[in-house]
Amino acid sequence: MEGFSLFLVVLLALVIPIVMARLQVTTVPTAVAEIIVGIVMGKSCFNVITPSDHLTFLSNLGVIILMFLSGMEINFDLLNPKKQSKARKSESGKQVKPLPAAIAAFSGVAVLSLALAYAMKAAGLFGDVALAAIIFMTVALGVVIATLKEKEILGRPIGQTILLTAVLGEVIPLLLLTIYSTINGGDAKKLWLIILLFVAAIILLKRFKRPYLWFAKVTKATTQLDIRLAFFLIFALVTVAESVGAENILGAFLAGMVMKLLEPTEATKDKLTSIGYGFFIPFFFIKTGVNLNLKLLFANPQALMLLPVLVICFFLAKAPVSLVYMRLFNKRNAFAGGFLTATTITIVLPALQVARDLKAITATQSSAFILAAVIVCIVCPIVFNATFELSPADKLKDKVTIFGMNALTSTVFQDLHDSWYSVQMLTCDPEKYRTYQSKVPGLKLLDKVEPAVLEAAGAFDADIFVAGHHDDQLNLELGLAAKKAGVKRVIVRQRQPNAEVMARLDEAGIESFSVNNLRGALLAALIESPAVYHIITDVNNALYDVVVKNSAYTGRQLMDWDFIDQITVSRIKRGNKWISPHGSTVVEPGDELIYSGPWREADKIHEILSRN
Repeated sequence: MEGFSLFLVVLLALVIPIVMARLQVTTVPTAVAEIIVGIVMGKSCFNVITPSDHLTFLSNLGVIILMFLSGMEINFDLLNPKKQSKARKSESGKQVKPLPAAIAAFSGVAVLSLALAYAMKAAGLFGDVALAAIIFMTVALGVVIATLKEKEILGRPIGQTILLTAVLGEVIPLLLLTIYSTINGGDAKKLWLIILLFVAAIILLKRFKRPYLWFAKVTKATTQLDIRLAFFLIFALVTVAESVGAENILGAFLAGMVMKLLEPTEATKDKLTSIGYGFFIPFFFIKTGVNLNLKLLFANPQALMLLPVLVICFFLAKAPVSLVYMRLFNKRNAFAGGFLTATTITIVLPALQVARDLKAITATQSSAFILAAVIVCIVCPIVFNATFELSPADKLKDKVTIFGMNALTSTVFQDLHDSWYSVQMLTCDPEKYRTYQSKVPGLKLLDKVEPAVLEAAGAFDADIFVAGHHDDQLNLELGLAAKKAGVKRVIVRQRQPNAEVMARLDEAGIESFSVNNLRGALLAALIESPAVYHIITDVNNALYDVVVKNSAYTGRQLMDWDFIDQITVSRIKRGNKWISPHGSTVVEPGDELIYSGPWREADKIHEILSRN
């Protein structure tokens, strides 16, 4: 019977995603579907899967790997104020800084979660205030990331704010859970030793960051050193965690954070994700459903009454998120964002497992919490997808500001792809304004040419700023001001560049161009490499440059792309190095591809690869 249960779990892990794909079920996370199927096949219904030592071992390993992969999802640049980008305008016109907004939202969640936990104790529904508060403030980061990617808003102010709120909703409850388990486990004197986990993480990071780069060069199919390093980190930090009286899930989570800091390749992350979600993690979710006993839950009036209260509390706890968001974004999207952060399952299940081990919660109460989390996890993504409305700014990839109205810049305005760019044109010349205002929609006339005036006009609220005026010195000053204001890419025109100015621009990270040089380069190409010239000027075929952001195409070989036969990839720029591509070349996030092909196909492929 034990072997049959194990076989059945492996079979269900294979069949569940196939059935979901066949039925086109996209709004319910796979983890939730696995829990539901586990409920049906376990104690609550058919009871054909019975717990065993093998299932328990694989389930425990599954939750450890789940927490490891959750730690790897943390983007530390988002939590570093120094690396935060400048405030950006939301679709409602408000200036938004994602990190302060997320901190304000989560602070409200923490306070309200504590209040709801006290209210439940006062009502006699659940007595452990600390545990209830920790569970109410959790957010399922993995579900949030997947949903935001599907909407393609991860790079937008609202997407970044929701993502940061979810990060806080995973990291902080996990740390609080560790403190809770240490105190309630009767070993509070060892609480300070938890700091050793972070010290160990820092030591491992410093020790292994450089060797990891070497691992990537010497690893073979039969050694897989990157994967061996990952599992070493997992078991090392889990052992340290258990030694100091902390929970093993904290050690696994920290191991994931350390692995993230080591900056593994996309191929490594893909292999670890495949191992985790492809085999071990489904054991944890399915067994969670198997262990639920809904018959006892529905037979216990007090526990049954707890279920709707918990569902309401999960939603109410995230109300501060919507309130904070409504001050920054339009009300519809703020409501949707708050609803999405109510999604919770990843930390709830380990938290309840810890509570059961500490005898701090009954099996029936645990079942009520899990069932409430499952209901919320089903409802929240559905409500978000039905409510959230993409604004025109969300649908565009980059905002471009061009200062200086002339024949060159007006041509660029007409030629820039309106599906990829939102272009704002500015001029300080009344005569040029009168000449071009009918040809350039939204052209703005500035009364003064000063950085403060341009900033007030929203010129620096852009991804790309171009200073294309005829005055080289003015272009230099505006370019430096734009870079100081935090614009990612700044391009300035220099009609007569000199070595000193070019050095200044290079030091500031500003790109420059000269019309005469461009014309000369094209003429040289026509003379020396006519085929290259014809590729650039061909109206039937296109030469494109795209930064690969779509995670569906990173960590994979070029030969595995479904549309690779439609384009020719000429070069790949990775960091500051150029790579000559082959079919076996693995594409990393942020790689810059230069490719050519028929313009319709090339245009569509550009849109696919540049999705966040």
